[in-house]
Amino acid sequence: MSSVAETSGNVGGTGEARMRGRIALPGILLGVGLGGFVDGILLHQILQWHHMLSSSGSANIDIGDYPVTTVHGLEMNTLWDGVFHTITWLAVLAGLGILYSRVTHSRGRLWASRVLWGWILVGWGVFNVVEGVIDHHILGIHHVISGEYQGAADIAFLVLGAVLILVGWLVQRSGRSLDSADRPERASGR
Repeated sequence: MSSVAETSGNVGGTGEARMRGRIALPGILLGVGLGGFVDGILLHQILQWHHMLSSSGSANIDIGDYPVTTVHGLEMNTLWDGVFHTITWLAVLAGLGILYSRVTHSRGRLWASRVLWGWILVGWGVFNVVEGVIDHHILGIHHVISGEYQGAADIAFLVLGAVLILVGWLVQRSGRSLDSADRPERASGR
């Protein structure tokens, strides 16, 4: 028996497109969380280009001044980096939970990994754009890197986000469903 999503025709898109859309939310959440981890681990910890409040002294909102060159400033930045990492970790957990739920309820329908990876790239791009616009431009609490090339680096971060969204969209569109009958049987017979 065909599901409603598979027989809906052009109402709300094709059945294939509607099924592909079921993997969008968990993929985007995974991308937001994983993109946040790349930002936090690479830019905050390894390269130490910035922390969450490293530009607080010149921010567009008054939250106090927490320079990373003082013990108190570094403590506050480390605390807010931890809050940031907690939020990105929760996004990954939510994405995994929703993905598991949707895959287990798909009644044997599987998707090529391109669909999921495409949505993950979209999520990473959404993270870059939202975080870049809010933290770098509106609030000004930190920038990709401070100094002479601060504006260019902040714009490059947004451009990277837009490119990730576009590439991710194209990648997920190129994926296809793999029906149970099309999958090769495993040696164990499952």
